[in-house]
Amino acid sequence: MKPTTLTCKDHSISKETFSLVYNEDLALYKTEPVPKDLSAYYESERYISHTDSTKSVMDKVYQWVKKITLKQKLRLLNRVAIRKNVLDIGCGTGDFIKYCENAGWRTTGVEPHEGARKTAQGKCQGSIHSAIDTLEEQFDVITMWHVLEHVEDLAHYLERLTELVRSKGALIIAVPNFKSDDAKHYGTYWAAYDVPRHLWHFSQQSIERLFENTPFTLVETKGMKFDAYYVSLLSEQYKTGSSKPLAAFWSGFRSNWKARKSSEYSSLIYVLKKA
Repeated sequence: MKPTTLTCKDHSISKETFSLVYNEDLALYKTEPVPKDLSAYYESERYISHTDSTKSVMDKVYQWVKKITLKQKLRLLNRVAIRKNVLDIGCGTGDFIKYCENAGWRTTGVEPHEGARKTAQGKCQGSIHSAIDTLEEQFDVITMWHVLEHVEDLAHYLERLTELVRSKGALIIAVPNFKSDDAKHYGTYWAAYDVPRHLWHFSQQSIERLFENTPFTLVETKGMKFDAYYVSLLSEQYKTGSSKPLAAFWSGFRSNWKARKSSEYSSLIYVLKKA
């Protein structure tokens, strides 16, 4: 049985403490309270997805893993798409969009962070918007790589996703999984809780329940194996004050090994098709 409340610290930026409150109906945790100035918690060079930094060892690891996963993500798009027209929500500095463009895709991005958005627009041919509410056309594929956990108004986002995905189109969502073995191992030090930037903390049951009364059908769930290692490196740092690469590697390996049977990987990709 899951505890109804967890207490987590923002280890990376503010050092403040937040509560994760469990929602039994949706099988997820919600971060409370949500800061009124939430955008301020992203304003740091340590928030790597908004920069192309390679200053620290962790930055270098992140950028290296990102390059590998770009290929995997594009293969998934090519497999599920009817036409090559993609919207990437939370596109960060635009590397995935640029990668898709180089492969012949027509692209659009959404990125709320001004600095990251400007970087993305400088790289990419497609337009980069500040919010989904400015979009009017429909898309064959919408991707959200570690984005849904950041969304403040989850119900509104689900409505907009339903409007923006074309009939027979696909929605691809990647989010951390608090039921993974590395999450259980590190507890409240698990880096993928990342409060208060992560407002929602999902399980596989969460995604099923969120989309059960929508036009979307969950057709595939895939593990993101690299995430277990990267998250474990950060979690070791938060828990012990040192990255402890050997301990982190073992935690990531064990998590992926157990997930071979349980399917509870550190992060999961959900492929949903619209009727």
